[in-house]
Amino acid sequence: MSRIRFLTAGESHGRALTTIIEGLPAGLEISETAIEHELQRRQRGYGRGDRMKIEHDRARILSGVRYGVSLGSPVSLLLENKDWINWTEKMSVTPVEHPTPPLQMPRPGHADFAGMVKYRQDDLRNLLERSSARETTMRVAVGAICKKLLEKFHIHIYGHITRIGSVTSPFSVLNIPSRHFKNPDYIKEFATIFKQVEESPMACADSAATTAMVALVDDAKQQGTSLGGQFELIATGLPVGLGSHVHWDRKLDAQIAAALMSINAIKAVEIGLGVQVAHLPGNKVHDQLYYTEAGGYYRGSNNAGGIEGGMSNGEPIVVKATMKPLPTMIQPLDSVNVATHTASTAHYERADVCAAPAAVVVGEAMLAIVLADALYEKLGGDSIPEMLHNFRGLSNVPLGW
Repeated sequence: MSRIRFLTAGESHGRALTTIIEGLPAGLEISETAIEHELQRRQRGYGRGDRMKIEHDRARILSGVRYGVSLGSPVSLLLENKDWINWTEKMSVTPVEHPTPPLQMPRPGHADFAGMVKYRQDDLRNLLERSSARETTMRVAVGAICKKLLEKFHIHIYGHITRIGSVTSPFSVLNIPSRHFKNPDYIKEFATIFKQVEESPMACADSAATTAMVALVDDAKQQGTSLGGQFELIATGLPVGLGSHVHWDRKLDAQIAAALMSINAIKAVEIGLGVQVAHLPGNKVHDQLYYTEAGGYYRGSNNAGGIEGGMSNGEPIVVKATMKPLPTMIQPLDSVNVATHTASTAHYERADVCAAPAAVVVGEAMLAIVLADALYEKLGGDSIPEMLHNFRGLSNVPLGW
């Protein structure tokens, strides 16, 4: 990432989580309330564990903002873990007289075993605390700020669940005619669909699928197992030309894929039709281009998911990410005690039955971070007014010059 960068720190049951965000332009309105809204969305969803009953996530702004507006200097955030009171000795940063016994039964599917070998640790607590999805809380906080930046340019990001286990939702943005997104009235109608998503316990746009998903989660909980899922992300209002074809690390789809794959438990990322492109002939895959004097350029479809040659092409960006079932389960998997080499069951740490609705919010955040950085790279400038000035110039550039 070239302009906007961030670094997080903290452990799941440590005193706090922190982040430093570098590269934000001056003049952007930033509030703790707006960040808290996104953090509360991350704690939603049917099938979440007891940790969500303890925490009420709220990030405090420590620097880089004055009177509610960014200064152009690094912004730092602090989010205190309320559960820390129960872990002050177990997670003490200073030596204690009676350390807790080490955990030595790594969980298959988690960072435990590989991390213990890599960092030469005999206690998997030293790995699971940082590899926990609790870290994504700060990514959502950063994403909340980046969403505010994108909204200045009428760019909006949406997300919804398309699958939980064997249950699928019929709703997908790829089924919506591409030309609809050129119509401001439809954009308002589109936004109302996602108000319904926000009210769904599974963050799903289809009520029948929601009911079936809830039943599936109940069944998985009774069996002591967990469920994965798939979600779709959509970004509307993007200009043509974010990203570039000239270098591998400047390709927008590559940056998006890397950002989403970095989220805990994500095992696959698809742009547009994704894997379906292998099943169809070329004339059914590529988005044919048309032009009218009244409406300008438009596509007959959006199978590319808004990205061609590593660049945004003006259509909505559509991305799918697939999440595996969480590896911590009430009925634990087989493992080995690494101290004695004897057969054992994996360590059980309280966990969610299904966290896919929360992962949607993390996915939105990571997509917002990538797009905000790409927009900033395209427009340049050090302040919101300068970026808006450059954006107006960009919007007025005609094709066919």
